[in-house]
Amino acid sequence: MRVVHDDGRSERTLATRVDTADSFLSRARGLMFRRSIPDDYALVFRFDGAGVRDVHMVFVPFPLDVLWLVDDEVVRTERLSAWTGLAEAEADLLIELPAGSADEVAVGDEVRVE
Repeated sequence: MRVVHDDGRSERTLATRVDTADSFLSRARGLMFRRSIPDDYALVFRFDGAGVRDVHMVFVPFPLDVLWLVDDEVVRTERLSAWTGLAEAEADLLIELPAGSADEVAVGDEVRVE
C-alpha cells in the first residue's frame, strides 16, 4: 500500500509504509506513545462517510502533517506541533504523515491510498 499525491501536473509518492486505523481502539490511539515514525510512513483513518474529524497531539512527541480528504480531494492540510497540536475539519479519510512530507500538498489536490 502507498499514499500518492496528484496535483494535476504530476504524481509523487508520499508514503510507502502505510498502516490503517480501522478499529475504535486503533483510531483512538493513533500515533500516541510512539517515539518516532519512519520518513516514508503514513497512518490512514478511513470513515464510512464525511464528518468533522479532529486530531490531537497528546502523547505524540513529534510533529505531524495531517491531511483531511473528502472523496480523495484534500480539504485541509495542517502541520501539528508535538504534544500540543489540535485541529479539525470535515473528512471521510484522514492521513497522518511525518512533518514535511506534505509540504507540496495543497487544498484541492488529489491524494489516493493505493
